[in-house]
Amino acid sequence: MKPTDFAIHLSRYLGVYLPGQSGCSVNTVRSYRDTFSLFLRFCQKERKLNPQKLTLEQVTRRLVEDFLQWLETERGCSAGTRNNRLAAIHAFYKYLQFEAPHLLAHCQEILSIPNKRAEKKVVSYLTLDEIQAILALPDPQTAAGCRDLAMLALLYDTGARVQELADLKFEDVRLSSPTVIRLTGKGGKARFVPIMAPTEKLLRAYLEECDRRFSMHGGAPLFRNRDGKKLTRAGIAYILNKYVKSAQQMGAIPAQMAVSPHVLRHSKAMHLLQSGVNLIYIRDLLGHADVSTTEIYARADEHFKRQALTMAYPSPTPEPETPAWQKDSDLLNWLKGLGK
Repeated sequence: MKPTDFAIHLSRYLGVYLPGQSGCSVNTVRSYRDTFSLFLRFCQKERKLNPQKLTLEQVTRRLVEDFLQWLETERGCSAGTRNNRLAAIHAFYKYLQFEAPHLLAHCQEILSIPNKRAEKKVVSYLTLDEIQAILALPDPQTAAGCRDLAMLALLYDTGARVQELADLKFEDVRLSSPTVIRLTGKGGKARFVPIMAPTEKLLRAYLEECDRRFSMHGGAPLFRNRDGKKLTRAGIAYILNKYVKSAQQMGAIPAQMAVSPHVLRHSKAMHLLQSGVNLIYIRDLLGHADVSTTEIYARADEHFKRQALTMAYPSPTPEPETPAWQKDSDLLNWLKGLGK
């Protein structure tokens, strides 16, 4: 069967352009691939369109809008997830404009589909005491506890994304003073993040343990499971959740609070902000492309906002004077006695 124009362009986009020319990470390519897998499933199940015969002409604005509605109503996706799927479709049609200029008007119809207004989530973060409660639980005398303690301390101290932590290799650690970690973020962009002395000690102890158990060549993963294989994002989240549950049972963390690896990243950013660190430095530490992304932490911290307003200038509003009758103790005593 001869492939359709939709199949040809989508295959080139996912297989060649994204990983090769655009330099997208494996996770980004997977996310885009999953979006189109869902879209093709929708076309087949709900519109009786055979994916093998689907053409670009058949993929209309109406079809895409129906797909987005299906995500919400049938699959229970949030507005945010819907918008993420739409972003993947938009990215493909931006690419298609240059690959098939004769379809420019058709592409622009798809690109004109707006995002759905989504409720902004509150930034969830832990206090320093709650972070300490979690880090106090791993047993550093055991191999697993030594790894868990170093890993969770590094996750918090660097403000790393969980995938950045999972991708760490031995060669990414520089222990000569000052100790820094090289994190590789979105788009393959690397940044060097310094770590605090207590985290450095934990990391050194873990590396000594690794030296006894694993091969430590430069390209080997830094954090591994029992089989010596690289820990995945799910594995790191599982380890964190184990200690979070223990801390919740002890009453150190609210029982209803969901704590993911990303919450530790939020926590680091909030603690830096509360300590007076400039947003620009926090942006560079977290690897944000734009400081506007980092500003969510300033908007989330009520204490920071109140402090900023207080320090800006004195309030011109005059302090209300205490009414004269409130200063008359005899009158006040007489008024209190009226109800007796």
